[in-house]
Amino acid sequence: MGNRESEDLSRFADMLSAMGTEPRLRIMRLLLSAHPEGMVAGEIGAALEIAGSTLSHHLERLRNEGLVTVRREGTFLWYSANAVALQDLLRFLYAECCTRSGACEPRKILA
Repeated sequence: MGNRESEDLSRFADMLSAMGTEPRLRIMRLLLSAHPEGMVAGEIGAALEIAGSTLSHHLERLRNEGLVTVRREGTFLWYSANAVALQDLLRFLYAECCTRSGACEPRKILA
């Protein structure tokens, strides 16, 4: 395995790990529904009934893995799903799990 391939594998494993909890997966789903504008932390917490300190921890983990981007507007921090990173992850999974091994049929994935 080449160095670049190993780095990609590690990066994608970290991304999957970051989304590997139910609250973080719910956060990602909510942010994708608000794409591309995103949401402020208070809206995310209220919608998902997650306490502020807990939400901050989850958002930080998702941001550290590049799954979420943050922008400041005045005193507000807006969180958005990083669609490019998610596309890269899905492309990797598709190539490794479906194309290379033939384990998945492409038409069944999108059905």
